[in-house]
Amino acid sequence: MTTTLALADNDAMLAVRFLLELLSLVCFGIWAWRRTPTPWRWLLVVALPVALGWAWGTFTVPDDPSRGAEGSVDTPGPLRLLLELAVFFGAVAALHLAGMRRAARWLLVIMVAYQILAYDRIGWLVNH
Repeated sequence: MTTTLALADNDAMLAVRFLLELLSLVCFGIWAWRRTPTPWRWLLVVALPVALGWAWGTFTVPDDPSRGAEGSVDTPGPLRLLLELAVFFGAVAALHLAGMRRAARWLLVIMVAYQILAYDRIGWLVNH
């Protein structure tokens, strides 16, 4: 008996997702560095990515096959999907607002392509 592995849950897609998560946090840090006045810059460059990373790791859906460890706050799937989309596409907006429009366009293409390839994860989140 063979079990089919959902596309979004295979090792390559999980690695891509992890890299996109890290890249998203970096994009928010870039925005904070470029758009925040100097006295607050240092604080926001660290605090914003840390807060987003904390939310990403804390608000999880029970039995999510892509999670390595249990989160501390069980979250409905549609709410988790909104969080993921806000972080991923918020990173695109952060780059755009930081004046890095070409990089933002490329990241948008990559984020949309990933979401299309991860359609099974989106469906799973909507139904949980």
